[in-house]
Amino acid sequence: MTRPVTLFTGQWADLPFEEVCRLASEWGYDGLELACWGDHFEVDKALADDSYVERKKETLAKYNLGVWTISNHLLSQAVCDHPIDERHKGILPARIWGDGEPEGVRRRAAEELKDTARAAAKLGVSTVVGFTGSSIWHTLAMFPPVPPSMIEAGYADFADRFNPILDVFDEVGVRFAHEVHPSEIAYDYHTTVRTLEAIGHRPAFGLNWDPSHMVWQGLDPANFILDFADKIYHVDCKDARVATRDGRRGRLASHLAWADPRRGWDFVSTGRGDVPWEECFRALNHIGYDGPISVEWEDAGMDRLHGAPEALAYIRSLSAITPPDAAFDAAFSSE
Repeated sequence: MTRPVTLFTGQWADLPFEEVCRLASEWGYDGLELACWGDHFEVDKALADDSYVERKKETLAKYNLGVWTISNHLLSQAVCDHPIDERHKGILPARIWGDGEPEGVRRRAAEELKDTARAAAKLGVSTVVGFTGSSIWHTLAMFPPVPPSMIEAGYADFADRFNPILDVFDEVGVRFAHEVHPSEIAYDYHTTVRTLEAIGHRPAFGLNWDPSHMVWQGLDPANFILDFADKIYHVDCKDARVATRDGRRGRLASHLAWADPRRGWDFVSTGRGDVPWEECFRALNHIGYDGPISVEWEDAGMDRLHGAPEALAYIRSLSAITPPDAAFDAAFSSE
C-alpha cells in the first residue's frame, strides 16, 4: 500500500511558502499538508483571486510536491470555544478577531471555516483538518460540580454551530477531519463517541488521527484506529514522550513550557517517543487507510532542520509494514 508522505506546514509558518516547498522537496517528502496561516494558504485570497490558487499549484509543481489536505486549526478553534480571550487574539486574523466580542468572533470563525471548504475545493483537495473548540472544556476538573445538563448543552452547542458548516462542506464535496485533542469537544475515546452522536454521524465530519495527544492521556492509539475505522479521514504523525514518574512530574504538565524537563510529558520528533508506531501502521493497513501520512514535526528540544528529514526516514521505514498481497493469501489458502 503506497501512501504519500507529507509535511504539515503549521510549525513552519514563519518561513515563506516557497522556502518550505524547497526544503520538503530536498528532504524527499511527496507533498505538503498546507496550513492556512503564514503565507502558506490564505483562504480569503484563494477565494478572491483565481490566480492565487494557480500560483500555489505552480510552486508545488516546481518542487514536485502534491497537496491532499489543508489545515485550519487556528481559525476553527474559535468556532465553539469558551472563553474567547487574548489567546485567540494571538492566533486569529484581525478580520476574524474584530472587536473581540466573543459571539462575533465565533460567528466570523464559522463563516471562514465554510470558506475554507470552498477554498479547499478550489485547490482540488477533499479534506480540511482542524479543531472545533469547546464550550465545556473548562469544566474538565468537574469542580465546581458540573450538572449533566451543562455537558449536554455543550454537545448541543457544538452541533448547532457545526451542522451549518458541514452543510457547506457537503455542498462542495469536502470533508472535515477533526483532530481529537485536549481543549476540543472530542479529546478522548468517550468524547469522540458523543461528538459523532451529536451530529448524527454525518459523513462530512470525520477524524484526523494524531496519536501524540493520546499516549499521555493513557489512550491506545492503535485501538482508536480500529474503533473509529470508518471515520479516519486523515493521519498526522506526531510523537510524545511520557516522563518517568518521580512524584513531581504530573500528567497535566504544570503550566510549564515545552522542553522544560519538569514536565510530565512533551512532544518529541516522530519515532523518538512512546507512540507504538508499528502497531498503529498495522491498524491503518487493517482498516484500508490509503490517504496521506503527514509528518507533524514538533520537538522544542531539537533542531527542526535535522528532525524533519529524520522523521521522514522513520515513517518511510514503516512502509515495509504492508497488508498481505494476493499471492501471500493464495499460498496460505492452498495449504
